[in-house]
Amino acid sequence: MARQGLCAVPHLPFDKADLRDLIQQLGFVQIDSIRSVERAHHMILFARNQNYQPEHLRQLLEEDRHLFEHWTHDASLIPTEFYPHWQQRFIRAEERLRERWRQQRPKTKSGGKTISFEDMMDQVKSHVDQTGPTMSRDLKPKDSQRKKEKNGWWEWHPSKTALEFLWRTGDLSITRRDGFQKVYDLSTRVIPDHVLSDEQSEHDAFVDWACRTALDRLGFATSGELAAYWGSINAAEAKAWCNANAGQDLIELTVESADGSAAKPVFARPALVDEFEGLSEPSDRIRVLSPFDPLIRDRKRLQRLFNFDYRIEIFVPEAKRKYGYYVFPLLEKDKLIGRIDMKGQRSDNRLHVTGLWLEPGIKYTKGREKKLMSELNRHARFIGLEDVTFDDGFLKA
Repeated sequence: MARQGLCAVPHLPFDKADLRDLIQQLGFVQIDSIRSVERAHHMILFARNQNYQPEHLRQLLEEDRHLFEHWTHDASLIPTEFYPHWQQRFIRAEERLRERWRQQRPKTKSGGKTISFEDMMDQVKSHVDQTGPTMSRDLKPKDSQRKKEKNGWWEWHPSKTALEFLWRTGDLSITRRDGFQKVYDLSTRVIPDHVLSDEQSEHDAFVDWACRTALDRLGFATSGELAAYWGSINAAEAKAWCNANAGQDLIELTVESADGSAAKPVFARPALVDEFEGLSEPSDRIRVLSPFDPLIRDRKRLQRLFNFDYRIEIFVPEAKRKYGYYVFPLLEKDKLIGRIDMKGQRSDNRLHVTGLWLEPGIKYTKGREKKLMSELNRHARFIGLEDVTFDDGFLKA
């Protein structure tokens, strides 16, 4: 929790420089389009400090260029100083995606002509070069009613697929979002020159960076958890790194599991144990976490360390959902005590709660009710709503 920014006092003054430091500490902040209450990246940052201002995040990304948007395990905002390490990711993505293209769509049609996807990419890149910031809809073909093939991102119109390919492989970057739509531009016009000119890391150096920085942010981890943190290397590469560094620079510990499962051997830096006594206690307040919060993103690790079984149910048919469409975990000190289903009803100017489920052994005391109301009111103010309301029978068994 300390490594993930959840032991810091959450009501201290918090300016743009503090926000930049926090994202550096986290390594990345996942973004997501769903806005049941507020988008994931804003909720992740608000959970760590209630004085967080979304405008500061926009400035860091779009004006100061201290952040860039790309993939970790999913779409994320990442410190721009890490950009050189994404060069290896671009290389891997290009090899994989080009092969996939050749198999599924070796040719496409544009302007009534059949062309290769390589030519389509050249056309799209030339368009962005000449016209500047470009959205997918700027290149959408007139025949928007054409039948689509149901096979993931390949069902996009060819120009959209080319934009995404050029972004995932480094030629383009996202300069900003319009609503939540990506606006692409040449990386040379988005990423600062001093970062672009940095030497690209070789494969072994890239794996070393990915494992070291993941371990710094997790505190302790299995090799698989190190690989999953950035989503940039595979499990075999992480395991080889752990084996190569075990000894003076890396020790193996055994961590007991909160869910009663067998204790797990993990890797850590030798100084980790000495840090325990100096750790600050996390806040006693109740905090709402985004489903994509880094503390809970790895569901297996979450289950093992916090004994909290969590699944986001947005893709589960309504009749089969156990809780709700988009249910938020609740953190109290160092325990996940339950989950809440709520939605920002902006037309009614209220944050509305439809369900609250507490974990076994957790009671809905007057003190806990007061802390929850304080947190919900903080969230309502954060998203510009005036009231908090509840369904009858919102407290579930």
